[in-house]
Amino acid sequence: MTLDTLPPLREAEIIGVDWDSLAPEEAKRLRALGIDEGAHVTIANRGIFAGRDPIAITIGRMTVALRRVHAKAMQVREL
Repeated sequence: MTLDTLPPLREAEIIGVDWDSLAPEEAKRLRALGIDEGAHVTIANRGIFAGRDPIAITIGRMTVALRRVHAKAMQVREL
């Protein structure tokens, strides 16, 4: 399953990221925030617009907003 399809408030572990589908500067920023393989994340909220962008995720004690295209590049395993 990809991060964009994870149900809200369910914890998951990122098991893979398709870094090649992301721009290098975006990948670098996500890694700097700790969003990488092995991280535990939860969907906190989804946007209210038609595309449901952005997606707010909780990672550790932070809440980070991701675009759906970024979340779609991340494979997760529900815990």
